Amino acid sequence: MALSRRDWLKLTGAASLAAALPSGRAAAAPSAAPAPPAAGAPPLVRESEQPMFNLPGQFTSPVRIASVEMLKHGSNFFVRTRSTDGAVGITGTKQVEDFLPIFEHLVAPHFIGKDARQLETLIDDVYRANYKLASIPYWCCSSYVEQSLLDLLGRVANKPVGALLGGVIRTEIPVYLSGSDRILSAEEEVAVYERGVPATGAKAVKFKIGGRMSRNLDTYPGRTETLLKLARKKLGDQIILRADANGSYDVPHGIRIGRLLEELNFDFFEEPCPFEELSETQAVAKALRIPIAYGEQNYSLWQFDWALRNGVMKIAQPDLNYNGGLIRAKRVARIAEKLGGTIVPHNTQTGATSVNILQFASCTKNAAPYMEYPWRTPQKAPSWYTPDFKIVDGCIKVPTTPGMGLEIDPDYLKQATVIAKIDRPAKGGGSGSGG
Repeated sequence: MALSRRDWLKLTGAASLAAALPSGRAAAAPSAAPAPPAAGAPPLVRESEQPMFNLPGQFTSPVRIASVEMLKHGSNFFVRTRSTDGAVGITGTKQVEDFLPIFEHLVAPHFIGKDARQLETLIDDVYRANYKLASIPYWCCSSYVEQSLLDLLGRVANKPVGALLGGVIRTEIPVYLSGSDRILSAEEEVAVYERGVPATGAKAVKFKIGGRMSRNLDTYPGRTETLLKLARKKLGDQIILRADANGSYDVPHGIRIGRLLEELNFDFFEEPCPFEELSETQAVAKALRIPIAYGEQNYSLWQFDWALRNGVMKIAQPDLNYNGGLIRAKRVARIAEKLGGTIVPHNTQTGATSVNILQFASCTKNAAPYMEYPWRTPQKAPSWYTPDFKIVDGCIKVPTTPGMGLEIDPDYLKQATVIAKIDRPAKGGGSGSGG
């Protein structure tokens, strides 16, 4: 059974966030601003970096990392980790082929020989060894090793990852449909969700507006305005509507479009201005009532802290890969919770690689009710993995099996090519504690 908004708030104890989680046409009502931090209060990053999950206490002995491998089967890539005791963890990746040298030479070697129970510390140790390369390619590589090791640890402990990372509080995750395309006309894009809502039972959808980092240009003149009005008309008052500009606008245009979104009772406005310039998004946010969502390109905990603290956004959107994994996303969630915000990770993954967002939402108190899930047309799950991440009544069930919850056909993996195998530590034995 799908959770209602009221049930969700009761379950998470987040009734105080109700104003930030609107439904239907109530979305345009002004939401309560987070209580401002005390004058001179220090950033919450140092606190957020402290271990949260007592991973060592969930195991009776060390779990030493023996090897990290990158595998390829067709267009699919996987990271497989092994312990010295023979335990195996595996995860699918989002985009990695172009990042392979970083993965093979700079990231994976720093995990070899270390105790995987110290994972919260290890991801910081590896960063310190490579901090001058901090960027999305670097953090993706770190994230894929982390997720594979979380799978390994979960299998050793006989627990799903959500149980390792604070405890499972949700067994199914309501999702909002995304993944529409600016190459479509306004009418075609609305039609995607006219099909998607009845096919999935989804209660929320998100549209692409503007032209994507386009300096105020639309895909064609008037597309955004036509799309927004048509979406509300065709989908009705009970469907939650969201809009993503991907940095299309300057401040005046962002405010103009934001006011149209308010008029049409959209739920949030994502990334109105170019992501590098926080002050522009801040100016748009301060001029509008609609909550601003931001952060898919961000990988700095300091910037998330500053942006939440200074009214850039109310909804943090770290990508679970670009930001460096589930543990770092949980740190963003901890910062957001203390500053009165919610977290809705950016997600462009479906099927096998979407399991990370399900595990994250299953154990994160201030995750907002709807997680992002791309949808274009109904698709049958491939036969090489289980479970089938099917959307039923707007929700996807969280796998309850140990680890990330994904089971890959052994015969499928046997056919994969090992394109990188790392079984020796970095020169000098690594970069600090954790071993």
